[in-house]
Amino acid sequence: MRPIVDEEMIEAGISALRNERLVMGESVYKFEEEFARYCGTRYAVSTASGTAALQIAFQSIGIHGDDEILTTPFSFFATSNAIIHAGAQPRFADVENSGFNLDPEKASKKITSKTQAVEPVHLYGEPARMDEFLAMAEERGISIVEDCCQAHGAEYDGKKVGSLGLAGCFSFYSSKNMTVGGDGGMITTNEEELADAARSFRDCGRASKYEMSRVGYTSRLNTVNAAIGRVQLRKLDKWNSLRRGIAKLYRREFKGVEGITLPPEENSKEVPVYHLFVIRSEHRDGIAKRLEENGIESAIHYPIPIHLQAHYRRQYGFSEGSFPVSEKLAKEVLSLPMHPMLTEQQVSLVSRTVREAIHQDS
Repeated sequence: MRPIVDEEMIEAGISALRNERLVMGESVYKFEEEFARYCGTRYAVSTASGTAALQIAFQSIGIHGDDEILTTPFSFFATSNAIIHAGAQPRFADVENSGFNLDPEKASKKITSKTQAVEPVHLYGEPARMDEFLAMAEERGISIVEDCCQAHGAEYDGKKVGSLGLAGCFSFYSSKNMTVGGDGGMITTNEEELADAARSFRDCGRASKYEMSRVGYTSRLNTVNAAIGRVQLRKLDKWNSLRRGIAKLYRREFKGVEGITLPPEENSKEVPVYHLFVIRSEHRDGIAKRLEENGIESAIHYPIPIHLQAHYRRQYGFSEGSFPVSEKLAKEVLSLPMHPMLTEQQVSLVSRTVREAIHQDS
């Protein structure tokens, strides 16, 4: 990844510092309005991080106590940590065999009388199978909260992610497809009551300046970050288009290459935004080593599934074999360089190095 900070963003930040309140200034409200419009929702509520967006979204729909929220074990651990922060219990179902996301059929079998919500993750910028999750929610009387923290601008069935469930949650951390020059998050929803609750939770639980209606947090987005985010949002579609073009170059370079599996392709229903370009291979470690030897950075997202993290082993008794597809992915996935500024020559170099590593290990 390579965060983009250009002169327009710098000037926007300086202008906000000079002319606006440092916290909850005009740029914050404009950013929320513009982000809601972009996603196709009535409301957007900014927060201090993507994790906070998830936690506050859960609390805003009334999750508490013994309530359970079902999600994937193959994601960044903030996905389920936010459930714990909200006071609920995380539960997992395994991911699909041909992709990276939560499997709706496996999830359906894990729903109990305590399940209040399902949290599908659009991992790596690949949309989850939302039509099946939405049908499940309607049939079982539960809520869908989308984890869109890696999927700004991705589409499912002609709609932006974040507009499909009861709420969507985004992160603006510096590695994302769009950022705010620091930490930040956003909750999107069409429900006025949920949006009002989220605004209160993120601002100390306020009902008015000195009246508290709930136990909230100090989780506001700084004005200067919002000003930078407004500029980034205007550039997001162009950057996502460049990412899809780079993904096509990778696919061309890897056509017919055995020993690797490429991420799911774009189709008429699912339009990914390639936050990451992630391949799968039994030769993963050898490929990563070869890339490093050639001065090419790669990464593993993620080497330890959430259920095998220390806290989840201790607290919930998970062990190896609990979610075999997720555990297999953790041993095979590798993120190749992906950002809008990559050149065709750089993609060719990365791809050639990957092919050489596979040939060497075969």
